[in-house]
Amino acid sequence: MKVRNYYTISYNDAAEQQIFIELRIEELNQNETYLQLPSWRPGRYELGNFAKNISCFSCCDVSGKELSFQKVSKDRWRVETKDVSTLIVSYSYYANELNAGSSYLDSEQLYVNPVNCCAYLVGREDEALELHIVVPDHYRIATGITDEIGKGKYLLPDFDTLSDQPFIASDCLQQVHYQVDDYDFYIWFQGIVQIDENRLVNDFRRFTEAQLRLFGSMPMKKFHFLVQVCSFPFYHGVEHQHSTVLALGPGHQLFTSFYDELLGVSSHELFHVWNVKYIRPKAMLPYDFTKENYSSLGYIYEGLTTWYGDIMLYRSGVFNKEQYLKTINEYLRRHYLNYGRFNYSVAESSFDTWLDGYVPGVPHRKVSIYMKSNNGFVERSSTQIQTA
Repeated sequence: MKVRNYYTISYNDAAEQQIFIELRIEELNQNETYLQLPSWRPGRYELGNFAKNISCFSCCDVSGKELSFQKVSKDRWRVETKDVSTLIVSYSYYANELNAGSSYLDSEQLYVNPVNCCAYLVGREDEALELHIVVPDHYRIATGITDEIGKGKYLLPDFDTLSDQPFIASDCLQQVHYQVDDYDFYIWFQGIVQIDENRLVNDFRRFTEAQLRLFGSMPMKKFHFLVQVCSFPFYHGVEHQHSTVLALGPGHQLFTSFYDELLGVSSHELFHVWNVKYIRPKAMLPYDFTKENYSSLGYIYEGLTTWYGDIMLYRSGVFNKEQYLKTINEYLRRHYLNYGRFNYSVAESSFDTWLDGYVPGVPHRKVSIYMKSNNGFVERSSTQIQTA
């Protein structure tokens, strides 16, 4: 693969929570160059406005000569590149939000979702690129990126792949590994948690086997669960091509009263490997990071995944009948307490995730694409289980 695009991610003072991004673009041959920062991220189908976290944006040629540029939209820049063969773009990104889809920096870790902070050269989205992650030598890097070409250096086939490859770099990562057939699975924990490894591996292996039996194979040989262990109550998961990021807390309850939630979100996000990452609405093929990618099928790629994530836990024996019924009864409760089901269809609600899909919004304006779409499955399977 020929590489003409090079990304470097680094930082100086972790306390400032500023990540430094450098993009080096070689073999330019155009008077004007456009750089685009993604407007949204996969897994959350609403505009993200990540550019609000960017500061100190600058452009220069290989000799260090500053180049003129202008911001032409909320997240796009035009750079004057006449007679410039190599363009170097640099900026800072404020990384102070810890969840399953953002980026975060402190004294213990560098956690990056590249889709938040990596701009790309418009027209070169499909080109191979190199990523260099600069962290202390004693740090380990947890990521689903498969092609490592040096310490902290990775080769990726295109920007779409880079955008979907989060990583955690830290010296206090804990890793658990298990295998199913010819596939390797890695569970990484960042944060304070006492892991019950035998229990974890036994349960994860069982729901993984159930999903593999359903689909027959996986589109990759290795898959990573990246778990951000929070000290406060939190529950969030985001799917990616070769991994998922889970943000859960409090950590001291992760293997006690919060363990069912760890299993539930992990099964849900693994199911996303097939449903939405590799089986995707046509409107999202390929992703267009410059604007909304409208689809009325959110109830398929989220709601169906919610139902299947839990039924896989039940079918595999990870959840017993009481645990499963407790979960689906909560879905039913939330569904029937939302009178938006009389006002808006689940397809309309899917379309409107770009508007207000992840905030409460106007009470009872619309339905949840996570709850409504699997309500019929839930009611039917609940009856079958109770009468079996």
